[in-house]
Amino acid sequence: MDKNIVVIGAGTMGNGIAHTFAQTGFSVNLVDVSQQALDKAVATITKNLDRIISKGNLTEEQKTSTLNNIKTFTNLEDCAPNADLIVEAATENQDLKLKIFKQMDELAPANCILATNTSSISITKIASVTSRPEKVIGMHFMNPVPVMKLVEIIKGYSTSKETFNEIFELSKTLGKVPTEVNDYPGFVANRILMPMINEAIETLYNGVAGVEEIDTVMKLGMAHPMGPLQLADFIGLDVCLAILNVMYNGFKNPKYAPNPLLVNMVMAGKLGVKSGEGFYDYAESKKAEKVSKMFLK
Repeated sequence: MDKNIVVIGAGTMGNGIAHTFAQTGFSVNLVDVSQQALDKAVATITKNLDRIISKGNLTEEQKTSTLNNIKTFTNLEDCAPNADLIVEAATENQDLKLKIFKQMDELAPANCILATNTSSISITKIASVTSRPEKVIGMHFMNPVPVMKLVEIIKGYSTSKETFNEIFELSKTLGKVPTEVNDYPGFVANRILMPMINEAIETLYNGVAGVEEIDTVMKLGMAHPMGPLQLADFIGLDVCLAILNVMYNGFKNPKYAPNPLLVNMVMAGKLGVKSGEGFYDYAESKKAEKVSKMFLK
């Protein structure tokens, strides 16, 4: 593969995207302002590769090749000038993403496609701060990226057909199933998922049933692999709140208004797996590791 890929953000989604591109044979430059986050990302990728090896789906040589395909940087200036594709996977914050895209646009060569992994923010809005809106597109990967097959490919108002086709085919090369989506708040996945999670929180808030009872109904009654409250913990309650706010502000429809319990939990720092406590307590029972492994079988 001769494409040079830059991934911005070394968190859960960023390291998963970097892992997926690198394992497919692409050269990947992983960028984050924090060297500690970069070191943690490489350690996570290494651990996940070892898990794949233990299941007989990867060789030690392939692991070594994948890790050799990844280089880490703390400055975008050091790797953007040679990029064919930059995938932004920073925090789900519009102001931050707009700032990053302005920088991406200034540093990347004219032929470089600028993609965002945003799960809800307008691609058209993000593209508007660049000089190449026709080359801006959404690539919404699902978590955990190395395992989940779906990628929502979101066209902004000005995204060209050529850009869309290139990213659509590239996603297939990664072993993913790309799905064409138009640019509206929440796209498809979160427009359906987040109201369900919010309604589960509403059900808890109203005292209809407890946390485990609500999740049990959805797992056993609807054949969901994970209940909505546990899934919210896995996604991050702060991320759920941010997405719901994007949809509420975008549509001005009260059905997307986040439940007060969710708002309070986020203010209290109860964010789910990443903080050690959300709707479930992960600190003592080590449920966090169990939750991760559910998707990494």
